[in-house]
Amino acid sequence: MTLQLFNSLGRKKEPFVPRIPGQVGIYVCGITAYDYCHIGHARVMVCFDTLVRHLRAGGLQVTHVCNFTDIDDKIIRRALQEQVAIEELTTRFIAAFHEDMAALGVKRADVEPKATEHLPEMRTMIATLIDKGLAYESGGDVFFAVDRFPSYGRLSGKHLDELESGARVDVDLRKRNPLDFVLWKGAKPEEPHWPSPWGDGRPGWHIECSAMGVKYLGEAFDLHGGGRDLIFPHHENEIAQTEGATGKPWVTCWLHNGFVNVVDETGQKEKMSKSLDNFRTIRDLLAAWRGETIRLFLLNSHYRAPLDFSLELLDAARAGLDRLYGALRAACEVLDVLPEPTAVYWAREQQERPDGHAQRFREAMDDDLNTPRALAVLFDLARMINRTVGECQHGGDKASLQQQVALLRGLGAILGLCGDAPEHHFRFCPADAAGQESEQGRLSDEAVERLIEQRTIARRNRDFAGADRMRAELAAGGIVLEDQKERTLWRREA
Repeated sequence: MTLQLFNSLGRKKEPFVPRIPGQVGIYVCGITAYDYCHIGHARVMVCFDTLVRHLRAGGLQVTHVCNFTDIDDKIIRRALQEQVAIEELTTRFIAAFHEDMAALGVKRADVEPKATEHLPEMRTMIATLIDKGLAYESGGDVFFAVDRFPSYGRLSGKHLDELESGARVDVDLRKRNPLDFVLWKGAKPEEPHWPSPWGDGRPGWHIECSAMGVKYLGEAFDLHGGGRDLIFPHHENEIAQTEGATGKPWVTCWLHNGFVNVVDETGQKEKMSKSLDNFRTIRDLLAAWRGETIRLFLLNSHYRAPLDFSLELLDAARAGLDRLYGALRAACEVLDVLPEPTAVYWAREQQERPDGHAQRFREAMDDDLNTPRALAVLFDLARMINRTVGECQHGGDKASLQQQVALLRGLGAILGLCGDAPEHHFRFCPADAAGQESEQGRLSDEAVERLIEQRTIARRNRDFAGADRMRAELAAGGIVLEDQKERTLWRREA
């Protein structure tokens, strides 16, 4: 099956064919670095990280660009509030972004450009637009003339005669048309600014992605992505200014993930947003759930569908991840060493078993990145592993088990899952518990290990009452035990 992706530009699913055979360029709109990332940011980054993993697993050479907006009205306001330099503020939140993404298993993009490092490219593009009559100076600013670009609105499906100024577009008497958008903002007192042919100032938001996209991926490339909220006006404006400057079609396929809805205690849903103050930061969630659990939760819904967020759904994702790692842990009881993950799909398809897990997984991913179906293949494979473990314990062939485990780990890696050692997974300690004192009810790892060892000795000596007391003490400290034939495994309840 050929990879099919839903192209927002045509509002339909289309075969994806790279412009240059074997190579893919993808640009993803990154964060504005003024605050910690929330679960909506996590959805964008996990979605496109998974797409990049899938493309690379299929043998394609991918150049992945993800930008940072490091100059913006929100950044300026936050820096003034905290009385810190803008560079200090943005450096802090970019570092926090990297920490959060690493916890979610999101790999760094190949290029991570910052807006302030690409002012020459932006000024050049703006000058070209002015020369072509597509932009104009007014009151110290430079605006793009929307009505001079006839195809404006084709991404969002909006038409010029239907668009009105108001909630989405600020009314500005300096504009020839209320829909015109700013390319360069004139300098204001106590705000950072840079020189330009039109006076000191700073770039508008939309121009940065156009300039950086062209610099790193060329005047035409394959994929551009981001959240659905960016379709209008951000991505619409990117198309207008870039194609206006170059005179060429810019991006082949536009991809957008759905919104995140918060589900409250009554079951009511509302869109997650900072304006409603109902968002949850990634690091808040990492205090109670592993990053891999959050990732599985995000992948359990199709990327284009609305995502319902609740703590109960995160708990369900943790239970699902436990099932996958439980199969790997069971395999550890039979195999001395877990086999390495199988690296790619196609290299193994001719020798794969008739159950066809790799084929079904790839078909799911090729169907517009259908991660829920792909996850179902992993859970099916985990069930097979558990059955094969039972067969091996009664003299069955371990070769099949090794193949299945390698396949689960290999396919899981494309989703960013099953890369940890099983014992590490089941010993996860929530970050908000780390460092708490024993009087708050938390047992240290050392104390847990010591009690388990004492309980093992008590059981060996048939002191079952003593063993039960120690199990109760561990349970009171939030420790869950699982007795196996040769050892006792444990994990903390979140």
